Amino acid sequence: MLATLLHSFNWKLGHGLNPNKVDTEEKRAKLPPGPKPRPIIGNIHLLSSKPHRSVANLSKTYGPLMSLRLGSITTIVISSTDVAKEMFFKHDLAFASRHVPDAIRILGHIESSMVWLPVCPKWRHLRRILAIQLFTNERLDASQELRKKTVDELVKFAKGCCEKGLAIDIGKAAFTTSLNLLSNTFFSIDQSSYDSLGSREFKDLVWHMMEEGGRPNVSDFSPLLRPLDLQGVRRRARGYFCKILGVFEKIIDERLRDQMGTKDDVLGTLLNLVKEDELSLHDVKHMLADLFIAGTYTTSSTVEWAMTEMLRHPEKVIQAQAEIDQVLGKRHSNSIQESDISKLPYIRAVVKETLRLHPPAPFLVPHKTTMDVELCGHRVPKDAQVWVNVWSMGRDPSIWHNNPDSFVPERFLEIDIDVKGRNIKLIPFGTGRRICPRMSLGYRMVHLMLAALLHSFNWKFDHGLNPKDVDVEEKFGITLQKAQPLQAIPLPR
Repeated sequence: MLATLLHSFNWKLGHGLNPNKVDTEEKRAKLPPGPKPRPIIGNIHLLSSKPHRSVANLSKTYGPLMSLRLGSITTIVISSTDVAKEMFFKHDLAFASRHVPDAIRILGHIESSMVWLPVCPKWRHLRRILAIQLFTNERLDASQELRKKTVDELVKFAKGCCEKGLAIDIGKAAFTTSLNLLSNTFFSIDQSSYDSLGSREFKDLVWHMMEEGGRPNVSDFSPLLRPLDLQGVRRRARGYFCKILGVFEKIIDERLRDQMGTKDDVLGTLLNLVKEDELSLHDVKHMLADLFIAGTYTTSSTVEWAMTEMLRHPEKVIQAQAEIDQVLGKRHSNSIQESDISKLPYIRAVVKETLRLHPPAPFLVPHKTTMDVELCGHRVPKDAQVWVNVWSMGRDPSIWHNNPDSFVPERFLEIDIDVKGRNIKLIPFGTGRRICPRMSLGYRMVHLMLAALLHSFNWKFDHGLNPKDVDVEEKFGITLQKAQPLQAIPLPR
C-alpha cells in the first residue's frame, strides 16, 4: 500500500509545514541530560537544604544544561555563561515568564506584582511606571542627599557602639539603613531606628517570606495537591504577608486621611496615578511590598557579605581604607559622598566580587518558558521551570581562572565588567526583560554604606574570633542569607 501511494502521487505536509521542522517523537524527547527520576518524586531527593550547591554538583556530571524532574514539574538548570547567553540574548521572550511558588499565590499578589506577573500588558504598564516615574537617573540623583543623610545616621549609630565597645549586627544595621532610606524616599518618614524592635520585626517578616518562597514545597512539585497546602507553606506566608501589607495600608490610609496625596514623594506620585486610574490602591500596596521586600533584604545582605569577606581578609580592608583616605583625606569626620564612588575603583571591585561569590538570588527569580524552545541543541519544553544558577556561574573555573572560590577583588581591577546585565559573566540582578528594575538604587546604597563603614572605623570580630574561623555558611530562600549574622565591633581609626 505504501509503495502504491508513493508511486501514484507527490505529497506535501498539510498547513505548509517545512519537512525539516516536523516535531517528531525523537525530537520531542530530546530534553537536556539529567539524573533518572524516581516514580512520583522525580529528582526531589537529590536536592539538599542548599539546592544551588546540589544542582551545581549534579551539573558536573550532567553538564551545564541539565533537566530535573521535581515531582511533575520539568526543571531546567543552566550553569554556564554560554548557555545563559543563548537563553537571554537569543530566546529572552520565550523564557520571560515566571514560575510562581505557591507561597506567593496569596492575597491576589500575583495579579499586581511586577516580579511575578508574566510578560503581559499589565506587567509592561507597571514596569513603565517604575522606569519613568520612580527610578529615573534624574530622580535618583535628586535624592543623593537623602541617601547621604541615612548613611550618616548609620555611621552615628556605629560611633555610639564604638565608644561603648559594643558589637554591631551588621546585617540588621544595614537593613535598618535600607528600610529608612526607602521609607524616606517613598513616604517622607523614618520607618525604624537602630535600637527599635520594629526594624528587627520587619526584617524577620521579609526573611520569612523569602524563606517560604524558596522552601521545597510539595504544592510546587505536584499542582494537583496545591489546594491541600500539605506543608502549611501558603498558610504561613499568608500570615507574614498580611502583616507586611498592613504596614503599607496604615501609611496609605494616613496619607489619604490627611489629604496629602500630592506630597512630592513616591507615594504621592503613586496616589496621583490612582486618581488618574493608571493604578489601583491594590496595585500600589502590592508594588510597595515588592519594592520593600526586594530592596531592603538584598541590599543589606550584600553589605553583610561584603563586610564579612573584608574582615576575613584584613589586608583588603587596609587597601580599601587607603583608597578612601586618598580621595577624602585622612579626617574621618569627612562624610563620603555618592559622587566619590566613581573615584573608588577598589570599593567597586569589592562589591562586584561580593556579588560574584554571594549573589542575592542564587537562581535569580525562577523563569518559566512560554513555548517549546531549542537551546544549545536540546528541547526546553513549554511551561518548564528554569533555574539560572548564577551562584555556580560565579565560581566557574573556566571563566574565573584566579582562585574562583576565593575572595579576590583585584580581579575586577584587571577586567572591565559591570553588573547591569550587559556582560553575561556577572548577572546577579539578571538581564533582559526581567532584569531587576531597582538595581540602580540598591547598587548605589551598597557602595555608600560599605565605603562609609570602612572609612569611619577599623573593625574586629566579636568574641576575639579569628578571621579564618568565621562561618560563611548560607541559609537558602529566594535570596541567600548568611546563616550566622555578622557581629563586628567598630574601633577608632
